[in-house]
Amino acid sequence: MGRATRLRPKRLGEKLRLIRTVGLDYSQVEMAKALDFPTVHPTNISGYETGKREPPYPVLLKYARLFGCSTDILIDDKLEIYPNKSKR
Repeated sequence: MGRATRLRPKRLGEKLRLIRTVGLDYSQVEMAKALDFPTVHPTNISGYETGKREPPYPVLLKYARLFGCSTDILIDDKLEIYPNKSKR
């Protein structure tokens, strides 16, 4: 049995950056504090936003709760954080 690679959301980093900068108006340091996980540092936030790292599910869940959205919006590339583009 081979190991299949799972599909990763292509727009996750972009959406996480939008949540931090537009939705919450936080710096990376503030976002790391708001997530309140001892292992999440500002460098992790940068990695998530650039796509170099993938946040674990509990971190995604916390992003969604802080922003007040479903995790579906974060991981589904077809769904927009701001359906009306004028909010950007």
